Amino acid sequence: MNKTIRRASVFALLLVFALLVRATWVQFYDGQALADDKDNRRNAIETYSAPLGNIIVGGRSVTGSTPTKTGDLKYKRTYTDGERYAAVTGYASQAYAPTQLEGIYTDLLNGTDNRLKSVMDTVTNQRAEPGNVVTTIDPDVQKAGIDALGDKKGGAVAVDPKTGKILAVVSTPSYDPSSLTDANTAGAAWKKLTSDPEKPLTNRALRQPLPPGSTFKLVVAAAALEDGLYDSVDDKTESPDPYTLPGTSKELSNENPSAPCTDATIRTALQYSCNNVFAKMAVQLGQDKVKAMAEKFGFNDDKLDVPVRAYTSVYPSDMYPSQTALTGIGQFDVTATPLQMAMVSAAIANGGKLVSPHMVSQITNSGGDVLQDYDDETDSKEIVSSSTAEQLQSAMQTVVDKGTGSNAQIPGATVGGKTGTAQHGENNSQVPYAWFTSYGKSGSSGKEVAVAVMVEQSGAARSEVSGNGLAAPVAKAMMEAALKD
Repeated sequence: MNKTIRRASVFALLLVFALLVRATWVQFYDGQALADDKDNRRNAIETYSAPLGNIIVGGRSVTGSTPTKTGDLKYKRTYTDGERYAAVTGYASQAYAPTQLEGIYTDLLNGTDNRLKSVMDTVTNQRAEPGNVVTTIDPDVQKAGIDALGDKKGGAVAVDPKTGKILAVVSTPSYDPSSLTDANTAGAAWKKLTSDPEKPLTNRALRQPLPPGSTFKLVVAAAALEDGLYDSVDDKTESPDPYTLPGTSKELSNENPSAPCTDATIRTALQYSCNNVFAKMAVQLGQDKVKAMAEKFGFNDDKLDVPVRAYTSVYPSDMYPSQTALTGIGQFDVTATPLQMAMVSAAIANGGKLVSPHMVSQITNSGGDVLQDYDDETDSKEIVSSSTAEQLQSAMQTVVDKGTGSNAQIPGATVGGKTGTAQHGENNSQVPYAWFTSYGKSGSSGKEVAVAVMVEQSGAARSEVSGNGLAAPVAKAMMEAALKD
């Protein structure tokens, strides 16, 4: 063999070897990535080749599957009371990536979760029967929330303080997930939903933090009691009315000029929502102590999964004293979700202990066998002492019994709450947000619930916007549903 032929042979062998290496690389290294690619239609064909598992609310499936009439996608997702539960379920679409519980538990619901496979499924490499997701949602509380919010734009969350079970996740305006399930019609529905200025796809209960206004005063009061700045909610504070923001000539006044806010106690300051008291209190404590208490309640936690990941509620850093004063009344750069403010009330109602909130109780296989029990995996942590919690409970009851939260009163139940009206827009140029965070305890059933409501837009005149007028009635309806015998 001459030198030229030998070199050509070696080169050809190298090309063959390179081809084999590349094929091996694609098959064993890139293969899974290619299989999981969102643009790989085989995945959609496989997912919708059979009915999906279901999401369960109150023992009833609120999802289903129905055969399609044409195409290679044999089934599509269906929803019962889709608009009511959209903030819980999300959507499973033939055209778009799934969201909320549909997205988190995709493998379980389409049967590819390895925990579902029997020995025979493994041997034959067949897809297992899909599993189900059992939620903690109470259908009556969910319905009460969405009915009470009505055509208002807002969000609400209800939590059982003792167990951490989320009983309702409400966001309005809502949408029907069924409009997105069919690949043939999903595009038009998607365009309509995403171009809607009301943003119905936004989960306002979990994923839209806004200034919490005076509801944040509970956090400041907790910090003051825990720090020893005051021993009791009935100790007088040295709080001039109006209060001049430190380093400025700007005076901070109160919504009700006749309210007894000068040197008011914490109880009276919560009852009348005195800005001067809590602005000064935040400055006295300093931003670090207020921030530390806020973070104990869950602010600045960027990994709050319930299991849907909630957007971070924020307490800021590196402020001037005048800005710290404004955070004391839930303004400046403080933001919170309804979930976060429900957690504040839940911890206070539960003697100072916060049980991790969750809206999935169990996941099961098709036969109902439990694969994972999330109710057994909850943990709790002490946010404030039992003494501080009891004092704040008492002060919150005064807010409802004699103060700004009277619209949340429920006969036969002990109810505590805090109203809030948060500025919106530059120089408060837009209609404010209305807030109410609360807890209720039934005298007959022994049940307890914590509820937070945020009304982003109601159509009411600016002068008619208040936490008591707009948000408290929603909280009351949800609490009544949760506490009934």
